[in-house]
Amino acid sequence: MKKPSFTTLMLIAGLLFLYLPMAILVFYSFNSSRLVTVWAGFSGRWYIELFRDRQILAAVWTSLRIAFFSATMAVCLGTMAAFVMTRFTRFRGKTALSSMVTAPLVMPEVITGLSLLLLFVHMAQMIGWPADRGMVTIWIAHTTFCSAYVAVVVASRLREVDLSIEEAALDLGSPPVKTFFQITLPVIAPALAAGWLLAFTLSLDDLVIASFVSGPGASTLPMVVFSSVRMGVSPKINALATLIILAVSLATFLAWYFMRRSENKRRIAMAQQDAG
Repeated sequence: MKKPSFTTLMLIAGLLFLYLPMAILVFYSFNSSRLVTVWAGFSGRWYIELFRDRQILAAVWTSLRIAFFSATMAVCLGTMAAFVMTRFTRFRGKTALSSMVTAPLVMPEVITGLSLLLLFVHMAQMIGWPADRGMVTIWIAHTTFCSAYVAVVVASRLREVDLSIEEAALDLGSPPVKTFFQITLPVIAPALAAGWLLAFTLSLDDLVIASFVSGPGASTLPMVVFSSVRMGVSPKINALATLIILAVSLATFLAWYFMRRSENKRRIAMAQQDAG
């Protein structure tokens, strides 16, 4: 019997390190005991308790809305920033613009959250807005740092686009806006989708910045989970984490399935063209 190589052992160890805690969490989400580390029998009571907890459900709905709108706005702003950085090669202040766009990538979240909090406080004192911190201020804060990630992703894709295709369309009389939407946009669509998913995940997972800029009327899911964990880990958190893992796994599987299906159709079409 052939012994596994060192690389195989390290791969197995890495996978166990990543996924074994998740498997334990899913297993203990069906524990009937209130103690999360003591097994007392199989039960689904904590899923029922989870759906009865209006605070957690409200936090989930708030986080999903903030993440959706933040990711959407971040894609718009990040795409414009990436387009300026890659297509406008010579203008005064390009280095400063690139530095400011990418600064949130390396800026500690504590500093970002504190600076945005001070900004909102001074704006409220000067112009009276925002009167209260809540979903809008969290949305603005998340859009601010998510736009930097989207800009980097989209800019890397724009640098690989063949400019001769766009130049040919412009030479044939296509307006620049029409050229962008009909030629450039379909080419960078995968990068836009990747940037949107990345921004959505970052917004949904953020705790530090949201804690600074949120108010008493808006609590995101990470804030509720963190506050409940400080009081003691509840089995409902295990049930919630299990549902999140299930949703992410299902979304990943569907994305893989449709991408593979599209790739198979493309290969069949190319094979038919070669045969014809």
